[in-house]
Amino acid sequence: MFRTLRRALCVAAALLLPLAGVQSARADAADEAAGAGYWHTSGRQILDAAGKPVRIAGVNWFGFETANHVVHGLWARDYKSMIDQMKSLGYNTIRMPYSDDILKPGTMPDSISHDGKNTDLRGLTSLQVLDRIVAYAGQSGLKIVLDRHRPDAAGQSALWYTASVPESTWITNLKELAARYKGNSTVIGIDLHNEPHDPACWGCGDTSRDWRLAAQRAGNAVLSANPELLIMVEGVQSYNGTNGWWGGNLMGVAQYPVQLDVPNRLVYSAHDYATSVAQQSWFSDPSFPANMPGIWDKYWGYIFKQNIAPVWLGEFGTTLQPSVDQKWLAELVKYLRSTSAYRADGFHWTFWSWNPNSGDTGGILKDDWQTVDTVKDGYLASVKAPGFDPGPGPGGPGDPGGGNATCSAAYTLGGDWGGGFNAEVKVTNTGTLPLKSWKVTWTWSGSQKVTNMWNATHTQNGATVTALNAAHNGSVPVGGSTSFGLGGAPGGGGATGVSCTAT
Repeated sequence: MFRTLRRALCVAAALLLPLAGVQSARADAADEAAGAGYWHTSGRQILDAAGKPVRIAGVNWFGFETANHVVHGLWARDYKSMIDQMKSLGYNTIRMPYSDDILKPGTMPDSISHDGKNTDLRGLTSLQVLDRIVAYAGQSGLKIVLDRHRPDAAGQSALWYTASVPESTWITNLKELAARYKGNSTVIGIDLHNEPHDPACWGCGDTSRDWRLAAQRAGNAVLSANPELLIMVEGVQSYNGTNGWWGGNLMGVAQYPVQLDVPNRLVYSAHDYATSVAQQSWFSDPSFPANMPGIWDKYWGYIFKQNIAPVWLGEFGTTLQPSVDQKWLAELVKYLRSTSAYRADGFHWTFWSWNPNSGDTGGILKDDWQTVDTVKDGYLASVKAPGFDPGPGPGGPGDPGGGNATCSAAYTLGGDWGGGFNAEVKVTNTGTLPLKSWKVTWTWSGSQKVTNMWNATHTQNGATVTALNAAHNGSVPVGGSTSFGLGGAPGGGGATGVSCTAT
């Protein structure tokens, strides 16, 4: 995928945290909510330190790989509030892109506001800021995957090395980061290099181009520094003449699997995008979107389905503006397997991106760096996995002894300009079983009518409206939530009698 299209650099407008603090008791306690300790693999699943299945369900928060040398948005908000918001929305993992520039001594971050926020980051180097983010994420119960996104801040590279950043530097820096966070299980893994693409090959045997061999060299080097880490290996662009997204083609794994010295540490990673990033032949197939599961099976899904290894969709995103993109995302979320139906036995994922300033996808946050794009977030509701529930227990599905599916709904009026209004409805699972589907009912005081609705469908009888979940957000895990929005006319759209029923 053409990195120049998507990385919209934001030119907006640093006391080293002891590692003992990073490895604090608070972080250890938070691990209980996020899959305790380090993680390892077993077949297609990822397990926590106690052997319980877990699911990576998170977001990409980029910026350390850019000329800012730090995650973006800190000019607008405190980093702690950002992580708190991720947690509240049900995301459990942050994929953190970086470039090797932050490993250079004295690299300082740019575009951080210290005016009433981020005050503890003042004067810190980029690596020291990363320490603080790791510490707070761990305290909050989130995990982090470090993503070597670029050799330097100038841009993406097809291969894992360049003339100015040789393979030896790449490996040295990977080992440095692995050692830096050794003993701190907030950092569960390292994505070795982002989106290898032509002339990178898989299994061709040319050590200057064969990404599979390079991934083995780097993965084993990382494991020599910290044998507890997961090693994330992305695909390439083309294999035997079949082209796909940069980093998204894992067809070669079938014949040429990555072999690491430490067992149960390998996770394969793919990237997949919609038309707002670039056009692909499958989008114009007459059978679209029904053809997409076959496409995903071919490029990367077979690895999961054949129980070879876990598969992590490290990046996927869209503006959602074209209708084809909406169909693509709905189909992809279904393919990833809902948490309510499959629990942790599904594909792992991190959405691109948390940031709103990704040029051709936008983000979970809107341009104010505060407001959540509830439409995008709503699509992901069924595959979030905040609790890492290992399986049915007492009162679970199939248990005749009890458990119930219940929900609540909160109706919030947005803008009201007299001639019309907008509203958002948040549905929360308040029961002891996952929701499979739901409906929300409310009554308006006058002649208001629904003019449009997103993330739900509706019927209206007089002043009473009944909204039913969309296909992608009917499944809501225990304690989780989803939302839908609507427009109506005329104004005065306050609602009474708001209720939610599990269906």
